[in-house]
Amino acid sequence: MKTGYLMFEIRRMLRDPKFLLFAVALPVGLFLLQADLYHGREGVPASYVMGSLAAFGAFKAALDTGARTAVERGMGWQRQLRLTPLTGAGYLAAKGTVALLVAFPPVVGVALAGALSGVHLSSGGWWAAVLGVWAGSVPFALLGLLLGQVLTPQNVQVFHGGVTLVLSFVGGLFIPVSLFPGVLATVARVLPSYWLAEVAHAAAVGGARFGQAALVLGLYTLALGAAVVVRYRRDGARV
Repeated sequence: MKTGYLMFEIRRMLRDPKFLLFAVALPVGLFLLQADLYHGREGVPASYVMGSLAAFGAFKAALDTGARTAVERGMGWQRQLRLTPLTGAGYLAAKGTVALLVAFPPVVGVALAGALSGVHLSSGGWWAAVLGVWAGSVPFALLGLLLGQVLTPQNVQVFHGGVTLVLSFVGGLFIPVSLFPGVLATVARVLPSYWLAEVAHAAAVGGARFGQAALVLGLYTLALGAAVVVRYRRDGARV
């Protein structure tokens, strides 16, 4: 990866403070709302809600950042970059790195909101929850890149919004999967967003599913990474 290009992408990200603010404010606001709602009516602990909303913030930020490449493709920016010494691997690695950087603040923001709201974890639990969710956002950064390589500037918002809704609602990030009917609960356990939340749940409320969650997310990472590379090469062959 060309360090200069990576720094260029980071500067571009920092020039859009509204995007970064929204990426943090939305999951934090949802946590404050849902923690009170479920704790009062359904008996769901705030630590569980914190894990779900941290996962939502991480995956949405990573997905949003990657999907924005559709606009660059529409403008011909990728075609211009192919004429420079920057390799395809360097371009994709820089995009993925920026997506991961953007995914980190929402996780920290939700964790801070949880701590201020009375969530108590051991120091190891906090580290596992924050870093585990952040590391688990890798496949979502790749999914965003894949959407950016497949979709156009005209339809990216529609398809990206649909994917976000499915991963959020069906993945059990807004409503605990334990409250789902049987078939929907089964579908939820297929989605990567469910397993991303399980990383945080394992750290926050206990359980032995951390290893299983890591395995599932790792398989998604391999599959999506391969799809991104294939699509990028196929796109380049048409230039």
